[in-house]
Amino acid sequence: MLYQIYETQRSVMEPFADLAHTAAKMYSNPLNPFGQSQLAHRVSAGYELMHRLGKDYVKPEFGIRTVQVGNVDVAIHERIEIDKPFCELRRFKRFSDDAATLTGLKDQPAVLIVAPLSGHYATLLRDTVKTMLKDHKVYITDWKNARLVPLTDGEFHLDDYVNYVQEFIRHLQGKYGNCHVISVCQPTVPVLAAVSLMASRGETTPLTMTMMGGPKVANSCQQFGNEQKL
Repeated sequence: MLYQIYETQRSVMEPFADLAHTAAKMYSNPLNPFGQSQLAHRVSAGYELMHRLGKDYVKPEFGIRTVQVGNVDVAIHERIEIDKPFCELRRFKRFSDDAATLTGLKDQPAVLIVAPLSGHYATLLRDTVKTMLKDHKVYITDWKNARLVPLTDGEFHLDDYVNYVQEFIRHLQGKYGNCHVISVCQPTVPVLAAVSLMASRGETTPLTMTMMGGPKVANSCQQFGNEQKL
C-alpha cells in the first residue's frame, strides 16, 4: 500500500519536477540578462532543489568495460551469478588474450563485496570494484528495489539478509575453495552475524572479513543475538 501511494505521488509530481528543471536552467542560463544576479541564482537553486526532490532516479550502470592488470588491458564481462528475489549476486568476469596475464588472473583470490541494502545503489562502489578487479575475482551484492519485488516473494527480514550472505559465501567457497569478504557501511552487522553463525556450526569461514564504515558492531550484534536467541 505504501509503495502504491509513493508511485502515485511520484507520478503526480513528475511534470512539476520537469517544469522546475526547465525553470532552473532558464534562470541559470548565461544568455539570460538577469541570470547573473544573486536573486536569479537563488531562484535557480530553489527550482533545482524541487527538481531533485521530485524526479525519479534511474539506477546507473557499473559501466566497467576494461581494467589494467599490469600493462595489459583486461576485458570485463558483467553478469548475474545468482538471482534471488531481493538481491542479485553480480560477477565481473575478466578476459584476456595474453597467456601470462590469464594465468595470473586464475591464481588471484575471490572477494565478495557486500554493498548496503538501503540508501543508495551498489554502483556507488564502482571505483572500489574497479580497483579490486586488478588483483581479485570480484563479486558484489546488487540489492533490488524492494518496491519492485512482487508480494508473492514474501517479506525480507534480518535473518533473510544473513542467509543471503551465507549462501553467497558458500557459493564462492564451492567454486574457489574460499574467499574474502568486504562489507561496506550498513551490512557490517549482518555479515559479521553470517560469518559468526557459520563458525558456530563448524563451517569453513572466509579467509578475511573486512568491515568498512559500519555502525557500532558490538551493540548491534548484541541486539541481534538477543532477538535471534543465538
